[in-house]
Amino acid sequence: MAKITQELIIETAETLIERTEKSEVTLSQIADELSITHAALYKHFKNKQELWAAVSKSWFNRMISEQIKIDMTNMANPQELLHDWLWAFANAKKRAYNENAKMFALNTQYVDSNPLVLRDVLWDSYQIIDGFMDYHDPHLERAEAILSAFAVFSLPSFKESWNLPDYQDRFERIWSLIKQGL
Repeated sequence: MAKITQELIIETAETLIERTEKSEVTLSQIADELSITHAALYKHFKNKQELWAAVSKSWFNRMISEQIKIDMTNMANPQELLHDWLWAFANAKKRAYNENAKMFALNTQYVDSNPLVLRDVLWDSYQIIDGFMDYHDPHLERAEAILSAFAVFSLPSFKESWNLPDYQDRFERIWSLIKQGL
């Protein structure tokens, strides 16, 4: 029997989500799959919400954050670096949706109804933006505002517009509006 870890619990939850095609499987289903008691899950997560937040963040990191590849040789121009990262971020979201719309929907359903979880999921992205721009903002408010300006390219409620022919033109128009205020 494999050692029960947070990672194994998250992987099991994701497997069950995919198998059942439901965004939230029960803790009992996860425990049964792992051959442990329902109560044993609470040794790793203080509550159900913490587990679902971890599942959402794990999926986001794997399907979005880890897919962002940009040319870092442009470090001398932080605005261009930020532009390229935001474009890669938008395209990673689009790719995740296009490659598996059902899993995209299932994995974003919990986050959509929990704004604080969304903020937690995006926290690493805010840190990246803050680092590019050298803001040193302890609350990452400017980075959050920048990413919020591109919500039409990241929030699942806009997913139907991601494959329209003017996708990149719309992105560039928003970029043109915000770049002066960076």
